[in-house]
Amino acid sequence: MKPETSNRHYLPAAFDDRALKVLLIGCGGNGAQMLMGLASLDTALRAISSRSLHVTVVDDDIVTEANLGRQPFFRCDLGNSKARTLTERINLAHGLSWKAVHGRAPSAVGLEGSDILITCVDTASARRAIGAALAEGRNIPPYWMDLGNRANDGQYLIGCPGREAVKDKARLPTVLEYFPELADDTVPDDNAPSCSVAEALERQSLFVNRVMASHALALLFDLLGRGSIGHAGGFINLASGQAVPIPLPRND
Repeated sequence: MKPETSNRHYLPAAFDDRALKVLLIGCGGNGAQMLMGLASLDTALRAISSRSLHVTVVDDDIVTEANLGRQPFFRCDLGNSKARTLTERINLAHGLSWKAVHGRAPSAVGLEGSDILITCVDTASARRAIGAALAEGRNIPPYWMDLGNRANDGQYLIGCPGREAVKDKARLPTVLEYFPELADDTVPDDNAPSCSVAEALERQSLFVNRVMASHALALLFDLLGRGSIGHAGGFINLASGQAVPIPLPRND
């Protein structure tokens, strides 16, 4: 009788012995938490492996009153670029030279040449624009991680873009493949801004972004630090206390 083996996805050998280029799109609720966590992930990778991270973060938003509390900004940051503020803070604290772009992707920065694309955007239309740019581009990132959430729940998922036509058992479906309803451009986006901290907390739980980012970062640590993952993401619900993994595609 053949013994059962767990289904796992393994990091390609091309990721060994070098700095990995990460393109983070969005520096708001999830994105800001991801950026702060990526600095910790970089420190860990340098300690246990031959890898490190070089991050470019893209966002065209500025810090407002409504961002205080739920996002890692302070009153002294009001009116400043989110991407530049956090990137400068991380570079100063960790001795890094990460890059910030105050603009909107994919128009403000090309998606080519990165190893990992991380999207923390608010709308389905933004995901569609990024997916279209990936479909048209060359030398696109091997991995695309996406985070999304509502008031008390959300999901994170890592996939491999641009290889739909290739029968590759190691390929992971992207967020646009896993959630095909995101491709429906007849559904209006819901991205109304909040004007105060209290209003922002009515729209999203205080810690939902930290929880989402922590789970996503843990998955990245397994992939980049340990070399493999046993799930492709997960669904998180703070109201019920549930965390349900998204399984990898079967490779048999």
